[in-house]
Amino acid sequence: MTEQPPIRSSALRGAVDLSSLGQGPKSEQPGAVAPGGIRVDADEASFQELMLGTQDVAALAVVWSASHPETEAAVTNAVTAAERLGGRLRVIAVDADAQPRIAQAFQVQQLPFTLGIIAAQPVPLSPGVIPVDQLLPALEQLLQVAQENGVTGRVAVGGAEPEPEPLSPEHQAAYDAIEAGDYAAAVEAYRAALKKNPKDADAAAGLAQVSLMERTQGVDLAAARAAAADSPDDVDAQLVIADLDLLGGHVEDAFSRLVDLVRRLADEDREKVRTRLVELFEVVGAQDERVVKARRALMSALF
Repeated sequence: MTEQPPIRSSALRGAVDLSSLGQGPKSEQPGAVAPGGIRVDADEASFQELMLGTQDVAALAVVWSASHPETEAAVTNAVTAAERLGGRLRVIAVDADAQPRIAQAFQVQQLPFTLGIIAAQPVPLSPGVIPVDQLLPALEQLLQVAQENGVTGRVAVGGAEPEPEPLSPEHQAAYDAIEAGDYAAAVEAYRAALKKNPKDADAAAGLAQVSLMERTQGVDLAAARAAAADSPDDVDAQLVIADLDLLGGHVEDAFSRLVDLVRRLADEDREKVRTRLVELFEVVGAQDERVVKARRALMSALF
């Protein structure tokens, strides 16, 4: 095999977006252990779910042919490499004879062919049967790109779930501070994690959640509601109620309160409310339908 050039994040830009073949939320949290083994044989019924799964666990798609059994060695080598990498990759085997439409979606010109897939974006690796020792360096580069894009899940190896990776010092400090009730310290720990890695989705979500807990700690709900009712255009009073509504599970009430406030305000006050609303979106999660709906309402209110 010819030497592979380094794989970089830019390899994902402009690639064919395979996620368009199906829609749905992410199935796993970042860093989670995905169900199932390393090898999965794809068909059209499972293809959508498998592509969505690459938002959580990077994958190798190996297109082979049952009419040429020797090509399945590429799948075997991919599975061996994935096992050596601790299940940080899933192997999606595609029999081009049985699944010609999937092979066509991958734009395969030669069999067997191996592609990396990160967040439904294909990264071509190489045609032919790639020896394991030559495949591993390319996969390490692929996993680096996956990590840079927040794709850090694993699959079980040999039927046993892998030990979870230890927390970073910043995340451990945040968890310890939360357990101690020191939300200010937890906020600082998550900010340190984001400074170290701005794409740390767990830290971003943690920061939003802990900030909410810090803001609402010790707030008198009855007094806050009375203040908000008496002063409907008091930005700070309305922000407090939105926080409390979200914390109490009244998500849509919190969002609609702030969207309506954005419509009535201008300049700095409007930006202050918009910023808080975006923070609350982070608490609930970008994939939540209530967030999707509220984002559309916010855009309408702003423009």
